[in-house]
Formats: sequence, C-alpha cells, structure tokens
Amino acid sequence: MKKLQLLVVVVLLTGLLTACVAPAAAPAPAADAAATEPAAEAAAPAASDLTFTTVVKIAGINWFNRMEEGVKKFGADTGINASLVGPAEADAAQQIPIIEDLIAQGVDALCVIPMDPTQLDPVLQKARDAGIVVITHEASNQINMDWDIEAFDNMAFGAGLMDRLAAEMGEEGEYAVFVGSLGSKTHNEWVDGGINRQKEAYPNMVMVGDKNESFDDAEIAYQKAKEILAAYPNIKGFQGSASTDVAGIGRAIEEAGLQDEVSVVGTSLPSIAGDLLTTGAIDAIGFWDPAVAGEACNKLAQMQLSGETIGEGTNLGIPGYDNLKLVGENVLYGNAPVYVDAETAGDYPF
Repeated sequence: MKKLQLLVVVVLLTGLLTACVAPAAAPAPAADAAATEPAAEAAAPAASDLTFTTVVKIAGINWFNRMEEGVKKFGADTGINASLVGPAEADAAQQIPIIEDLIAQGVDALCVIPMDPTQLDPVLQKARDAGIVVITHEASNQINMDWDIEAFDNMAFGAGLMDRLAAEMGEEGEYAVFVGSLGSKTHNEWVDGGINRQKEAYPNMVMVGDKNESFDDAEIAYQKAKEILAAYPNIKGFQGSASTDVAGIGRAIEEAGLQDEVSVVGTSLPSIAGDLLTTGAIDAIGFWDPAVAGEACNKLAQMQLSGETIGEGTNLGIPGYDNLKLVGENVLYGNAPVYVDAETAGDYPF
C-alpha cells in the first residue's frame, strides 16, 4: 500500500513539474496584412496604353472623314490612341471582319456605327465577352452594346426634315423617300418620322412607292431618282437619309432641269451637297456634326471604362451632348440637330 501511495505521489509531482516547465503556447500567427487589408485597386492604365477604335459604315466619304477629325481631336486631348476605320463599301458583312480583327488585337473600346445593327450583334457580343467597351451610334436598337448615343431624337429630326420639304412643296403633291439601308435603324426612323409628320400635318401630300435603298451610294441614289422621275412625272419632292442621297437625287433633278419644280431635302453635309444647294437642286439639308459625334462616342467609352456614372443628365463636356436624355436602359440622346439651306450652309464649312 505504501508503495502504491508513493507511486501516486510521484506521478502527481511529475505532472505538476511538466506543467510548470512546458513552453507557453505560441501565439496565433498574425494574419497576413495583404490578406486582411482590402486589396489595393490596380492602378488605372495610362492613357497612352489605351486603344479606342471607331468603326464606321464606309471609309473615305466626307461624312466619316469629318467624323475622323473628331476622333483624332479626342485622342489629342486625352492621350488615348484613338483611330477610325471602315470598309470600302457600305456593307455590314464587311464591318464584321474588321471588328473581329480589332477584338484579336485587344483594343480597349470600340465605337461602332453599324450598317445593320442586327447583323453586327453577334460580333459585338464577342467584343463585350472579351472585356471590350462597346459604344454604338445611329443604332438605338442595338442589343449588344454598353451604350448607344444619338445626336437627337431621330423621329423628331425626320419630322423636321418633312416640315422643310412640305414648305418647299407648298404642302401638297407626291414625294419619295430614300434610306441608305433598309436595315439602318436611324435612316428608317428619320423617314418614318417624316412620313408620320406628313400624315398628321400635310394631308394633301402623298408618298409614292416604297422606301428606296441607296446603300449610301450617290450613284445608286442618282439612278433611282431618275427612275422615279420617269415613273411619277408629277412628283414634287424627295426626302433622303444617307448623306449621299441628296447629292445623287439633286444631280438627277438638275440634269432634268427640274430644280424649280421638284424639292429635295435630306440628311447630308454642306461639303456633300455642294453647289447643288446653290443651284436649288437641293433645297435644305439636316445633319449633326460628325466630328462632334465622333468625339462624344469616344468620351462616353472613356467614361464607361473608368467606371463613371452615366445616365439621365450626363454631361460629356461637348456642345449638344452636355445634358443627355436617357431612353430605356442604355440609349442616350443629345440635342445637336442642324438644318441649313443655301444661305446658311456657309456657317458649317465641312
């Protein structure tokens, strides 16, 4: 029994000594500062490391040459590599491989003026999937884009053209309408806005035929205008949509010696309408400055890429685009329409 008691005492003393000399538990390792602190945001890329490309309907025509001036101005003002490209013909199928190539190059933003928004939707979705900001112009029905920006309410702009055509026609007689493409959203909105205004305000006017498609080609507009003049000898007016429509139509009017009998209005530029405005073969044109629109598209892309708030009332700091109107989820309207005739065209030397 004594031996057993002695054994118990020894065991207890051994446990007590062990507890006294055991090292203190090591403190829990401090959490890694990098893991506990919010990760620092990646530094924004330098402007010179960014590439924005504007893809237009067709390269080399005055309208998009003027737009290129605005794109270059944006690049010079911001330091961003900004450029403009387009196909040799106004063809949505030719825009697609251009956009495919730009996706492969890894551009940061695309500003696209689609020939046909529906046809471009798949490739623009591919661009967005690649993390590229997509801004469109003249394409309020585009599905795959971050924002579409328009110079104005397109239906109202078309109604404004019709008001000028009606005044020239004495508010009566036959007229025909032209679009660059039956798939072009804006061209059809301008024409539909004009037709709606005619029906509500000018009952003695009547449209003849269907919408005439010119494919943004003055020569095609010229040939179709000649055909219409032959088919409708009493016609008194034309409303064009593509910037080259009135040039082709006006040429046919002048050749027929009808500048005092047939009125022509449409979307164009003074440089495209040229002397036909002076001779009266073209009576009035409406437009927005493509250079300013090109600058606005790229500015919007920059804001989107930077994560800035965009929506109702957004101010791009550009005249006509300083108080944007939000329509739907991601369509923005500016307020930048211009209408001129022979007397006022000189105020816009482009």
